[in-house]
Amino acid sequence: MPATLPQGLPLPDFHHERVEVITGRRSGLFLTVALHSSVLGSALGGARLWTYPHWSDALGDALRLSAAMTLKNAAAGLDAGGGKSVIALPPGTQLDDERRRDAFLDLGDAVESLEGLYRTAEDVGSTTEDMLVVSERTEHVVGLPDAVGGSGEPAGPTSLGVYESLRATLEHSTGSPEVDGRRITISGLGQVGSRLAVRLSAEGARLTVTDVNPAKRDLALQLGAEWISAGEEHLIPADVFVPAGIGGLLTDEVIDALDARAVCGPANNPLADHSGADRLAARGILYAPDFVVNAGGVIYLDSVAKHIGTRDEVMERVAGIGGTVRRIFAEASERGVTPLEAAEALAAERLRAAEHRHAFVG
Repeated sequence: MPATLPQGLPLPDFHHERVEVITGRRSGLFLTVALHSSVLGSALGGARLWTYPHWSDALGDALRLSAAMTLKNAAAGLDAGGGKSVIALPPGTQLDDERRRDAFLDLGDAVESLEGLYRTAEDVGSTTEDMLVVSERTEHVVGLPDAVGGSGEPAGPTSLGVYESLRATLEHSTGSPEVDGRRITISGLGQVGSRLAVRLSAEGARLTVTDVNPAKRDLALQLGAEWISAGEEHLIPADVFVPAGIGGLLTDEVIDALDARAVCGPANNPLADHSGADRLAARGILYAPDFVVNAGGVIYLDSVAKHIGTRDEVMERVAGIGGTVRRIFAEASERGVTPLEAAEALAAERLRAAEHRHAFVG
């Protein structure tokens, strides 16, 4: 059973096009599909299965995540809007196979109700096999298993984008993109964090790792990485701190105690508050914006679904995320703003252009 989302995160401002909130008729679980924007095209964002203290926490998470997907897809240059879906488990809930299947059938119905304005995919807590169940109720789903001709698990492309972003971050903060000998702390050893840890270890990084699941310690032993108790990882001196678990990890208290030169990781919404970017900058800690760093998965899923390029060409596009991170750092330095503000400006430019085109056509 996954850990619960940290409590106390406020509901974000509401700027969404449409939000569906239902009780699954089969599973009895709370489900929400949040469509933040379809200005750039049919929204794309994964389906999260997670434990929440209260249904309102799940709703707030969906609102935050869907808004981040709008920024992510826009900054990545995709013709795709932002959306997210969440299936909420009450604390202590264990899903058997039948109820899990029911939950994703319910999700398929909810996605179908948006009539193509939103496409779902796997995310934290869900799998490509779950997406196959969703496809029984809607065609608006990507990332089906390889065995049925789908694009498969997107964690590999996501981890590649994070790796290239981390190299760009090291280059800006230390003068060299090489990871050999660098101290890197990874908080969260899920599909993406574990892949990243394996690659960084092979290239000579000095790793400190943690996860809320103590069984992940086995991977640390295999890699010769230092294992630290969850909640203490930010206190370990590091060249780069990599948030790779749930969002909201970087609270004011954590930022004030963070012993790292830079932050670069795949976790969605790692900043508990938007002002955290300014707080990091005030401490001289370089921040690579999450929605740029972790865009490899959606670039891969959207490109494969739309048959844009070969697999090798798509992966080259994913690797180009490192160049985008470098551009953002350069623009932030030139304008005297945080990298987060520079990245948001990049996304906003594409969104404004799309809105202008729609207004002109209208």
